[in-house]
Amino acid sequence: MKILILNGPNLNLLGKREEKFYGREDFEKILEELKGHFPEMEIDYFQSNSEGAIVDRIQQTADERFQGIVLNAAAYSHYSIAIRDAIAAMQIPVVEVHLSNIYAREPFRHVSVISAVCAGTITGFGKDSYRMALEWFGYHQMGKIGFTKR
Repeated sequence: MKILILNGPNLNLLGKREEKFYGREDFEKILEELKGHFPEMEIDYFQSNSEGAIVDRIQQTADERFQGIVLNAAAYSHYSIAIRDAIAAMQIPVVEVHLSNIYAREPFRHVSVISAVCAGTITGFGKDSYRMALEWFGYHQMGKIGFTKR
């Protein structure tokens, strides 16, 4: 199974910013742990602070035969119609993740415009949010849980 983990703006600063929300580890360390936990999965990774680059990367996934995307669009989750439309155009499932609990933070973070076009949302479990999303993809592939695109 081939999965893309796609991180949005400022997630390149993991381990250096707001530890109470984002933890102490950089994403390279988290990615190493995820690959070790899911050796049966081919996990690719992309991070960008640019909305257009994220849209481009989402659009490329179908041609590259990915079976799913784990997306932490970060701040773009709350207002990027462009990313929402790119997800909606894809025929592969996307799981939205957030390290922090967006509902326990500032009110502007309580709404995600991308949630409605994602298979599901996992929020507030730190780096385990990524693990839970990958577990969902594994269970879905084995037919243990259902999936509806929208």
